[in-house]
Amino acid sequence: MLLEVCVDTMEGAWAAVRGGAGRIELCSALSEGGLTPSAGLMRAAAQLPVPVYAMIRPRAGLFHFSETEKEIMASDIDLAKDLGLAGVVLGAQRGDRTLDRELLARLSDRASGMGRTLHRVIDVVPDPFAALETAIDLGFERVLTSGGHATANAGQAVIREMTATAGGRISIMPGAGLRPDLVASIIQSTGVTEVHASCSVIVIDEDASGLFCPPGGCRETSEDLVKQMVAAMGNSGC
Repeated sequence: MLLEVCVDTMEGAWAAVRGGAGRIELCSALSEGGLTPSAGLMRAAAQLPVPVYAMIRPRAGLFHFSETEKEIMASDIDLAKDLGLAGVVLGAQRGDRTLDRELLARLSDRASGMGRTLHRVIDVVPDPFAALETAIDLGFERVLTSGGHATANAGQAVIREMTATAGGRISIMPGAGLRPDLVASIIQSTGVTEVHASCSVIVIDEDASGLFCPPGGCRETSEDLVKQMVAAMGNSGC
């Protein structure tokens, strides 16, 4: 079983590694669902002792990108590759909200030699099973999904069906709202072999609250929560 932890700071990345994470999804702005990390953050993360996948997402919102944004995404993939990261996390839609196969193929070519994860765009397409087949055809390693629900716990039935449909052709990785007390039952229910979580806690800086931190505080990766998650996964019986 493998735990991927999404982080947006080097402190968070090292906390995840110390806690036992097997892979890092590197982002900026996790409060916005995760955006492309900076060049400096990617360069620093390339030194981590576990594989690091960079989120390639130039802005918040859904995933129908302009021509300029497409070029930005391609350039960011080039940078991630040049800096030695193991992979990238991608997703794109057409105007009708189906997967943009043409753009994903173009970006996949740009990422040749790197691992690729299809992100939760699959949770907002009209037919996730058609999207799953597209991801398989394009050679993605895995799909991150909550089963089309707000949380992976709520989407277990769909995740289980996606895992069965994939039949080992691609990995299905549950994510969204996973906690140590939920992860073992989700693994047992769905038959997956890897999961994704932020393992974060809210930290309130009284000096910055309301000025430079979001209302209610900032989220930071918790080494202790990562350890709890890894332990719970080990106790899943799978």
